[in-house]
Amino acid sequence: MNIGEAARDSGITAKMIRYYESVDLIPPVQRTGAGYRTYDERDLDTLRFIRRARDFGVPMDRVKLLVGLWQDKNRPSREVKAIALRQVAELEARISELRAMKDAMAELADSCRGDGLPDCPILRDLEGSSPAPIHASPAARPAVAGKRLAPRRTA
Repeated sequence: MNIGEAARDSGITAKMIRYYESVDLIPPVQRTGAGYRTYDERDLDTLRFIRRARDFGVPMDRVKLLVGLWQDKNRPSREVKAIALRQVAELEARISELRAMKDAMAELADSCRGDGLPDCPILRDLEGSSPAPIHASPAARPAVAGKRLAPRRTA
């Protein structure tokens, strides 16, 4: 089958399939005399495996490790489990961060009267010039580009 059919059957775009080949996540596939890629069922299984791992948010470097372990029938399952547990820990951290952001935003929304007047503590806080900043625990301050924002002090 061609790349379009492989994309449809695997749920991965043709562009991503070409990218996965360029970064050696999948091996180069057979090509027709005209240079078109052709995929067989084994290739589709690999693409589906990658898609499922990516659905779990597994980063590309770990997907590559998982593909290698999946293809190695003599692999120790402890290596696979270690990768999965690392992913679980990172997902927990992201969930925690998202909850903190939600809580901080909810607190900001609660502080706003939401009337016809222009005064808005939400906008003041977002610009960083709020005279009476919303209090939030350090965990409730969202992270920006991987850095945790300092907690705001209450007035």
